[in-house]
Amino acid sequence: MLALGCTCTQKIIEMKNCLKYYCSIVTIVLTLTNVYAQPINRQGLVRRHTIVNTRFDSLSSLSVGNGAFAFTVDVTGLQSFPDAYAKGVPLGTQSEWGWHSFPNTGNLKFEDALKPYQLHGREVTYAVQWNSPPEHKSASDYFRQNLHRLQLANIGLEITKKDGSLYVISDLQDIRQTLDMWTGEIHSTFKVEQVPVTVITYGSQDQDGIAVKITSDLLQQNRLKIRVRLPYPTGNWADMGNNWSSENKHKSIVTGSSGNSAVIEHVLDTTQYYINLGWKEKAAVTKKSPHYFLVAPGRNKTFELSLRFGNIKIAKPVSSFLQTATHNKQHWAAFWNAGGAVDFAGSTDPRARELERRIILSQYLTRVQCVGDNPPQETGLTYNSWYGKPHMEMHWWHAVHFGLWGRTPLMESTMKWYFKAAEGARQIARRQGYKGLRWQKMTDNDGREVPSSIGAFLVWQQPHFIYFSELAYRANRTPKVLDKYKDLVFETAEFMASFAKYDSVKKKYILGKGIIAAQERFKAEQTFNPTYELVYWHWALETAQQWRERAKLPRNKQWDEVLKDLSALPVQDSRYLFTESATDSYTNPEFRTDHPSVFGAWGMLPKTSLVDSALMQHTFDWIWKNWSWNDTWGWDFPMTAMTAVRLGQPDKAIDALLMPITTNTYLNNGHNYQDQRLTIYLPGNGGLLAAVALMCAGYDGSTIPEPGIPKDGRWKVKWEGLKKMP
Repeated sequence: MLALGCTCTQKIIEMKNCLKYYCSIVTIVLTLTNVYAQPINRQGLVRRHTIVNTRFDSLSSLSVGNGAFAFTVDVTGLQSFPDAYAKGVPLGTQSEWGWHSFPNTGNLKFEDALKPYQLHGREVTYAVQWNSPPEHKSASDYFRQNLHRLQLANIGLEITKKDGSLYVISDLQDIRQTLDMWTGEIHSTFKVEQVPVTVITYGSQDQDGIAVKITSDLLQQNRLKIRVRLPYPTGNWADMGNNWSSENKHKSIVTGSSGNSAVIEHVLDTTQYYINLGWKEKAAVTKKSPHYFLVAPGRNKTFELSLRFGNIKIAKPVSSFLQTATHNKQHWAAFWNAGGAVDFAGSTDPRARELERRIILSQYLTRVQCVGDNPPQETGLTYNSWYGKPHMEMHWWHAVHFGLWGRTPLMESTMKWYFKAAEGARQIARRQGYKGLRWQKMTDNDGREVPSSIGAFLVWQQPHFIYFSELAYRANRTPKVLDKYKDLVFETAEFMASFAKYDSVKKKYILGKGIIAAQERFKAEQTFNPTYELVYWHWALETAQQWRERAKLPRNKQWDEVLKDLSALPVQDSRYLFTESATDSYTNPEFRTDHPSVFGAWGMLPKTSLVDSALMQHTFDWIWKNWSWNDTWGWDFPMTAMTAVRLGQPDKAIDALLMPITTNTYLNNGHNYQDQRLTIYLPGNGGLLAAVALMCAGYDGSTIPEPGIPKDGRWKVKWEGLKKMP
């Protein structure tokens, strides 16, 4: 209502203001209507990004799997040419249970990998990579290499040409291969000497295996067989699954064979596993060489074969091709129809379709490779990096997006690891003189600590469990969730509070020395108070206190002391220093590389009382203009986008996600490419999905619809099922 006594001009101004207010309300309503009124055609959305290969490309291999087992194929639909793909995206067959150790012939002890450091007036031991003396170096090298994840087998087509020679990759003609992510089907067609071959490949969803259907006249001509080769582990940082040497170091035998099935047993030192084969029509299994088997089908034009991998003998028959195909169609439709979806149809910004493609393919890849009962390695279940071991600071990037996309059970699946690994984490904390649980950085399924000169000093993996638990509780606010996770939440916080060292001169709690920041450019013995870690410590301790209150427990006095007196964020020239100990953060070119992790302080995390918006804006502007973006990693771009969103700069968020930098490349198969050594990098895929959820659904306290989507008229977005980020 207009106030009495207003002048005409005042009334007009007030009427305009009212009109603006009501127009803004209408705009919001229309926006919400656009988002929620008409459900997204999810099948159409997924299928417009069906992957197509029409030629050999070593970086375009495709995977099927169930999250705990994955199988990666070349353009034949199987793993026929592993050597040709070894320097691209390798043709891996990996599971979360398949691990191996070389014999410890030197009776090496893990304790010999521990190195003492003088920190805060006392000796603290860390498991690091020693260069000398020999006994320490040998122990460090051995326990870093072992355990290592196995490449379980190579399954390929063996085709004989008319002249009796075996075909090679250059013999393939008229290649066309598709991955229909809606059904999980890889459909491959090609010709050899003008004879067509069709291969349909599925990954099993209820067991660790695959099923294939092959159709070709070459079967009737007895010129097409299926090859099963068993490699030996290289023990290298990477393992591409094509090491055919060392035949005398392992054993492969057919232990059972019948008219429609066979079992191959593979023994490597103390590791033993089985491959069950089943087929519909007639076939015979023969041994060509010590670790080389051939499945020779009968003379029918079509042959169906299923394979199951396991570390124990299972009497149950292998699922048939039809069963596997049917289950896949049901499983994948259910996956895509549940949880979040984002549709950029109608956008005129030419980058919209590429962003949508990355979103769809990243959902597929992370579902195939990252949802077992253990955290994944950075290259998933395709090939080894860092010996196949997961890095727990990367678990945030692998798992958080599942919670934000309404698929919390998939996130919680990998959280099971923390319960298994807790005793190992507890022992590390005790050895170093701290309370609670110090979560491992580089590890394995059972939580063994791995020597690492960088990893031993990283701490930003520490609060992750509290973050995951908070997302789980937000998805299901029940006492059951609190009871499930609270003990580990509290022990995680116990370490964090005891790790913070009180400085009686500054009258502040300090993080470090003896710390390597997420930006791995600072020396452990010199570094203290990195900005991102300070904020993460503050957020996690306060969240742990909230968990105590939810559990009807009093706040922990020591945690509150740390929260009250935790060091302020270091500032220089109106910008946040990357770490307080590096006063040359902005002048030393070395410190403009690697992760701009200061963005994690208000990007991955919500704004805390430690963060000042203006200072973060100044920091963001400088980094945006001056960072060496060519020296970054795949998750740095989503992290930058998250900070841009929280600073109210959606244009910069889009620019960050689609920055034309090599490490921000997304291949035809959807993988985030880094370099020749690291051709796939799943933290980039997971980070992209987390950032997009924030851009669309917003964050705690955000009021602008789709705060990360530019409002310039070139972007149209419909989204469903996403959750706000803390």
